[in-house]
Amino acid sequence: MSWGLHKFGKDYDAWPKGPDGEPEEPAFLTHCSPLDMAADMLRNMLEAYGIPSTVSYPGDGSFGKVMLGMSGSGVDIYVPKSLLADAQELLKGEPENE
Repeated sequence: MSWGLHKFGKDYDAWPKGPDGEPEEPAFLTHCSPLDMAADMLRNMLEAYGIPSTVSYPGDGSFGKVMLGMSGSGVDIYVPKSLLADAQELLKGEPENE
């Protein structure tokens, strides 16, 4: 099992599965800075719209996450490949009324 999807957990349960029962391939959505809570807020928004996500800490970021509670190199967010276009639309946000 890769991509932070553990066999037992809500991310794994919510992730779309292929015909073989294996999780669908993840697709890169965006990179978030380590200095704010953007990753947590984005993942919560995706979950609210029924789009599961998982994260990857580039470089030695996973070490920082364990030791300091945050990754100094930020976090990459991935979504199921079949839901990537929907997730990208959510990132764009609503256009403001003029």
